[in-house]
Amino acid sequence: MNEPPLGASKDALDTPCLCLDLDVLEANIAAMVRTCRQHGVAWRPHAKGHKVPAIARRQIEAGALGVTCAKLGEAEVMAAGGVPDVLVANMVVGPQKLARLVELRRVADPIVCVDHPDQVRPISAAMAAAGLVLRVLIEVDIGLHRVGVPPGEPTLDLARFVAAQPGVELAGIMGYEGHLLTVPDQAEKSRRIAEALGSLVATARLLEAHGMPCEIVSCAGTGSYLHAVQVPGITEIQAGGAIFMDAYYRHLCHVPELGYALTLLTTVVSRPAPERAIIDAGRKAMNIEIHPPLVVGRDDVRVGRLSAEHGQLELAPSAQDLRIGDRLELIPGYADLTTVLHNQFYCFRNGKLVDVWPLEARGKLA
Repeated sequence: MNEPPLGASKDALDTPCLCLDLDVLEANIAAMVRTCRQHGVAWRPHAKGHKVPAIARRQIEAGALGVTCAKLGEAEVMAAGGVPDVLVANMVVGPQKLARLVELRRVADPIVCVDHPDQVRPISAAMAAAGLVLRVLIEVDIGLHRVGVPPGEPTLDLARFVAAQPGVELAGIMGYEGHLLTVPDQAEKSRRIAEALGSLVATARLLEAHGMPCEIVSCAGTGSYLHAVQVPGITEIQAGGAIFMDAYYRHLCHVPELGYALTLLTTVVSRPAPERAIIDAGRKAMNIEIHPPLVVGRDDVRVGRLSAEHGQLELAPSAQDLRIGDRLELIPGYADLTTVLHNQFYCFRNGKLVDVWPLEARGKLA
């Protein structure tokens, strides 16, 4: 594939492709750091939505504590890219992954999540055999009902078990209030998040009262971070998608102010009817289920049905002069499920291409 030269404009790019405005990206990163510092909370942003060590390093340089990853494979890429402090916000299970986890611990300082003794035992054995110690967080179910041990005494019981095992070190607890991201009334949303995270903090205090270390109390995605940082006792948040922003976070989670750093550049390839246009980006280029993408600068153009490689645009009368070959930029409906469909970000400043960043952790599903 012939890439356009640095300094080129977006007109030189083939479509569909992901464009990243570095000025907006950096402004969003600075805003997240500023918000966290105002509330005395650390930021360990999720990397599952960008998968690029260069972005993670920028976040850390700006003030982030480290990064969060969804999978061990992502953590390996981050560590190899110069990001050693990595939380794997998932359960690491199976001999193949344990062997990789040992090697990762040799070169980095990862943290893994557990919610059952049957996860802890093999991790403990593997680390102890290698002469290593691994930090562990207990994941607490605070209402999402996905993974996690119930708050209170059940978490204390697991903490005692972890503390008694060689090769592992209890670093704290985490929970995710993901079931509350789209509560429409913001006062109710704040109240319910405070209640859910209050049970997490109360569990941390219970552990400490029984002599269990609980330095980390981690939580929060982009859709809830503005509420989570206000809960006393939370030590860090994991919100990662805020650096890009998207239609889901803006319109369903009601996250204000942050700019749209990420866009999908597309080309009109067909005009089969006055009220309909077809673009060269379908389901293999963007996600539509969480929230429809938005068309930059065009309230009169709406993204409708997607097939594998085609996207249908519904045109208001004022947009029916759209022609084959015209280009449009879309704001992703949900960036996390859009970025992973692409191999690279095309990075721009002032409309000029300044870098191309490969998604180095793309496809790292194990």
